[in-house]
Amino acid sequence: MTITPGATVVAEKPVSKRKFHSEMSMAVVLVGIALAFEILGWVFVGSSFLGNEQRLSIIILQVSVTGILAVGVTHVIITGGIDLASGSVVGLTAMVAASLAQSSTDVRALYPALTDLSPIWPILAGLVVGLLAGWISGVLIAKTGIPPFIATLGMMVCARGVAKWYTLGQPIALLTPQFTWLGKSFIIFGFPVPLPVIIFLGVAVLSHIALGYTRYGKYTYAIGSNPQAARVSGINIGAHLIKVYAVAGLLSGLAGVVTAARAASAQPTMGTAYELDAIAAAVIGGTSLAGGAGRITGTLIGTIILGIITSGFTFLKIGSYYQEIIKGTIIVLAVVIDQYRRSKQARA
Repeated sequence: MTITPGATVVAEKPVSKRKFHSEMSMAVVLVGIALAFEILGWVFVGSSFLGNEQRLSIIILQVSVTGILAVGVTHVIITGGIDLASGSVVGLTAMVAASLAQSSTDVRALYPALTDLSPIWPILAGLVVGLLAGWISGVLIAKTGIPPFIATLGMMVCARGVAKWYTLGQPIALLTPQFTWLGKSFIIFGFPVPLPVIIFLGVAVLSHIALGYTRYGKYTYAIGSNPQAARVSGINIGAHLIKVYAVAGLLSGLAGVVTAARAASAQPTMGTAYELDAIAAAVIGGTSLAGGAGRITGTLIGTIILGIITSGFTFLKIGSYYQEIIKGTIIVLAVVIDQYRRSKQARA
């Protein structure tokens, strides 16, 4: 199946405009939400929400792990799939990485002969475990034909179980300063920027390039838009889905490593419900659950929106129960808006 160059340019131009306008709209929403919390802060709390530099720094730092997960989830959702395992993989990879990053001062070290290792080894171990978990999910989906929801749900339960079994439910502490540096250090760019934030932005930039300017990205969008047409055009859908889920698993592993480094410890419950925040950030950022649509820039904005909402609720002293209700409502509204937009485009 061939497409003339002229037809490609004509077809893509309005799409690019729609994406640009969509992201501009989300940016306006971001500013509007921040200003709303600023006004509510002065009315109900008597202080500024945006004027506190420390709070804004904490917001960006807190969303860095969610953002790394959301980037990986975006890849998966664009193909028309879903990844429910990312939060559990964070817990598993955090445990594995932390077990190889313990200090010799810990008399209860899990592996006494492997204490005080170079931080390269726990980082690599976490990334490999995450990559393996994603690869297994991709193989299950590609080779058995089971829905992504079921495959990743099974991986979610399995990964959490392995994380608890790994140390029989016991936490891991006393990690080496060389390893915790990854989560606690700052890079100076005229002002201090937390290293986890730089990692998040680096992942976002690389993913933006991969999805927007490489064959990997073209195949990902093609599968999500029309699997049958993608198959007819010669794309090996199964092999590509394995790659996509492996990438998502790798990023979950990276998020787990960063989480353990930030906390200077690890426990099996780490990452609980992180997958929901990651999916929410992607959906709020304009990634369609129907597949075939979504951009990393949108996910980046969606992640910041979610972070501001969560921090704003805490700032206004809104109870955690109400926060979950409101967050769930926002996710549903984002999906409803996406469905309305897609049906409107189909009629046009």
